[in-house]
Amino acid sequence: MAEQPDLITLTDPRSPAAEAYRTLRTNLTFAELDNPIETLVVTSAAPGEGKSTVLANLAVAMAQGERRTILVDGDLRRPGLHEIFGVANDRGLTTMIVEEAALGDPPLVDVGVDNLWLVPSGPLPPNPADILGSRKMEAAIAALKGRADVVLFDAPPIVAVTDAVVLGTKVDGVLLVMCAGRTRREHAQRARELLERVHVRIVGAVLNDAPLGITLGGY
Repeated sequence: MAEQPDLITLTDPRSPAAEAYRTLRTNLTFAELDNPIETLVVTSAAPGEGKSTVLANLAVAMAQGERRTILVDGDLRRPGLHEIFGVANDRGLTTMIVEEAALGDPPLVDVGVDNLWLVPSGPLPPNPADILGSRKMEAAIAALKGRADVVLFDAPPIVAVTDAVVLGTKVDGVLLVMCAGRTRREHAQRARELLERVHVRIVGAVLNDAPLGITLGGY
């Protein structure tokens, strides 16, 4: 894998930002020991808040902590994880939905990081929310869980479309990314309301692009 500037956990692992991702990893790992997080959606309230970059670095941090980690691009509208890691996007999550054989042999991409594999989005469908809410999606999640300690999903911003809310009902929790100086209060409140309305577990929020780094907090 070519060096990617978005992956601070790889390019500058001793930086304060990289340490913040390790702190986030620790907080997520030990937040609720009686109800551990094995599947997690990372999303944002609105576009442009850095969710995919935060997720990619969190995945690297998880893998560096010796947890078998599968990173899944569930943003079936504007996928970006394959670009962050510099890999192809010809097969991926949608392949698992349409090809029965792919459930038994998921299209896991080696990204050059020990304990970390990527499932790109694959070809983009005309009906993303329907796919994410389907029983085949549940089967795909189960297949990936059987191969990893933690499965992390990217998803589109909550206020824009229903995808993240739909996917959130099928995983252990949702982590919201908010951008300092950019995220609007009403968007954050709306995102929380939409998730809570369908009883999605919100595990916390990451403040991205803050002067002192990235932090994990509650509400």
